[in-house]
Amino acid sequence: MPDDLTTAPHAVRVRRATADDAAALADLAAVTFPLACPPGTSPDAIAEHVATQLSPERFRAWAASADGVLLVVEPDGAGPGAAGDAPVGYALLVRGTPDDPGVEAAVGSGAAVELSKIYVHPRTQGTGVASALMRAALDAAPTLGEGLTVWLGTNVLNARAQAFYRKHGFAVVGSRTYVVGGEEHSDVVMVHGAS
Repeated sequence: MPDDLTTAPHAVRVRRATADDAAALADLAAVTFPLACPPGTSPDAIAEHVATQLSPERFRAWAASADGVLLVVEPDGAGPGAAGDAPVGYALLVRGTPDDPGVEAAVGSGAAVELSKIYVHPRTQGTGVASALMRAALDAAPTLGEGLTVWLGTNVLNARAQAFYRKHGFAVVGSRTYVVGGEEHSDVVMVHGAS
């Protein structure tokens, strides 16, 4: 995986995150995660999910995990601890075996790589930043296991995200239930390279 990428109109760098990025990534997650939730998701459920599932401690653990790759996107020229340039996106890939029956039915029961999270700040949407991050994530996936299926889940109502994923080679192959702060939501399961 290249250390950095540049994409117009925003010059950005995509790199592996470190534990030093955890607080800034948790702050970014608090901004971006609610935007991906379906209408009607309660603010309390979103707040609980952000607090428990997207905390700085979680980001530190993901940055250190041998079974994952945590990527951060920042304005070109910034770096860990750089002043003034907060991250504008992040992605998390995790190697594991599906623990949801819908995912297992769609992906299989063996090891696979989940593109668990991929978010960019709303001010960068439509600028190419998300595509740069997706290319870097797909380039990083084989480092978790050559030839493993790469999959993701996204809310069934999130047509914009599904269109973005299709543009980058993903196809819907199934469904799953995803829990946000105790509320169950329906997701589609998408696999990269599926026909």
